[in-house]
Amino acid sequence: MPRIAPLILAPLALFSGFIVLAALGTPRSELAGSPPAPVGRAAPALPEQTLDGFAPVPDNVFTRDDITIVNFWASWCPPCRAEHPQLLQMQADGLAIMGVNFKDTATAASRYLTDEGNPFKGVAFDPQGRASINWGVIAPPETFIVDGKGTVLFRFSGPLVGSDYEQRFLPELNKALSH
Repeated sequence: MPRIAPLILAPLALFSGFIVLAALGTPRSELAGSPPAPVGRAAPALPEQTLDGFAPVPDNVFTRDDITIVNFWASWCPPCRAEHPQLLQMQADGLAIMGVNFKDTATAASRYLTDEGNPFKGVAFDPQGRASINWGVIAPPETFIVDGKGTVLFRFSGPLVGSDYEQRFLPELNKALSH
């Protein structure tokens, strides 16, 4: 019987270890250094930097006595692209949506909004993802409902599409709008 050299087994052992880690995964809430979502607390500040050619987020965005939707997105993010038609519909329905472009380039983000339509009343730009840390955002898309006094009422991780949107996000939005 031929003998197998230990160096031949090392890559197989490493690959197997990576497969086990990928299968187990790490829940978003347990990632080191990520603060909890600000639900029930005052909304953190949004980035002051904006995308050229798009309206900035108003200074009084969270103190206008209206519900505000804050959506963290990126042009490179497939789930963000999937939810884009829903954001355009929400805008058409009269909702104030503030977009925070997350870990993207200004050129790609601007081109995306120009080509696909801009659902945002104001667009903040967070190219390094620093401001998003205070919101507890790890990866886009993430959407928050903020009341007119600046309190974060709800956090939705993932794209606003399908039954997940209808069964989880929409009831929270309707509850917020009815108060």
